[in-house]
Amino acid sequence: MIRIDALWLCTQPQDMRAGADRLLNIVVNTAGAAHAHHGYLFANLRATRIKLLVHDGFGVWCAARRLHVGRFVWPEHAPGDSSKATLALSAAQFEALTVGLPWQRLGELSAITRT
Repeated sequence: MIRIDALWLCTQPQDMRAGADRLLNIVVNTAGAAHAHHGYLFANLRATRIKLLVHDGFGVWCAARRLHVGRFVWPEHAPGDSSKATLALSAAQFEALTVGLPWQRLGELSAITRT
């Protein structure tokens, strides 16, 4: 099993033909370094495909997932806005994102209240 201590969502859409080397280059250029046991999540423009790049301390792993119906819930990215190029995700947010749930609202959805 690959250990992942931190997950980062890369908000800028990527070409899903990109392999591990190209995605690693994007991580290094955006975040400054690819840290061991960190995962970096990418999506295409339509948010129907995602790739996860993980540095395990020895090399990199690249996994892909695609949806045939629907889209992954992905944040908007303004062209040229590098201030929000990556977002940290919790394990619960990552799990919700990969099955297509509204991961940004997990805190709101954890309790039912009267309005």
